[in-house]
Amino acid sequence: MIASLGMYDIGPAQAANDRFWALIRDRLRARGLPAPETLTRGEGAYWPAWEAPDLTFSQTCGYPFRARLHDKVTYIGTPDYGVEGCPPGYYRSVFVVRADDPRPALKDFDGARFAFNEDLSQSGWAAPQIHAAKLGLRLPPTVKTGGHRLSAIAVADDRADIAALDAVTHALLQGVEAAMTQLRVIALTDPTPGLPYIAGPGANVDATFAAVEEAIVALGPDDRATLRLKGITRIPTSAYFAVPNPPAPGQLVAPN
Repeated sequence: MIASLGMYDIGPAQAANDRFWALIRDRLRARGLPAPETLTRGEGAYWPAWEAPDLTFSQTCGYPFRARLHDKVTYIGTPDYGVEGCPPGYYRSVFVVRADDPRPALKDFDGARFAFNEDLSQSGWAAPQIHAAKLGLRLPPTVKTGGHRLSAIAVADDRADIAALDAVTHALLQGVEAAMTQLRVIALTDPTPGLPYIAGPGANVDATFAAVEEAIVALGPDDRATLRLKGITRIPTSAYFAVPNPPAPGQLVAPN
């Protein structure tokens, strides 16, 4: 059995996630559902977990969910992080640039060096590319970093001019990653459905949803604040499928 919560597992959030999982685990077991003792971390927390037939519980990104996972996993629900300007369960991307960059608006970054985390990231790749295209702007990929934190560092280190970070990750990085003090927010994308909780094929949706809902209520206020968790909601999966997909990074030309 596998459980992972790798999407928002930064700094103090790791210990909070351990306590959150313990509450979920015990409530699943109380309902007669097997659950692993501890969370899986590292690379095994992502694709290996998401595609495992014995996945008990995890959280993925909306883009992988609609592109590759939706027919291989069971959608449980979507956590609500209370992201400003978003409906419950929705989130958005935060465009960040260096604090000393003189360009005042997103339109001034047309053709600028763009750092992104992963090809199938909704917040780091899909949302900013769709947003830029709607404005008639180009954000050609320059640096593929492997993570939002690393994208922020790439901009701070002047290896890129701009990046888009998940708004929840952006908040979690404050006070944890020194590079954040060198960046400023220049724009926001439109809201899209947030990062869904998933389980393996044939999972008991109602029981798992109830276990998570109860765990959020039982979580201590400090841990809820650390994880920025407000609750859990259900979003129609059709809302995930309705989000447009951008061209793959390899289809766009990076600047010289």
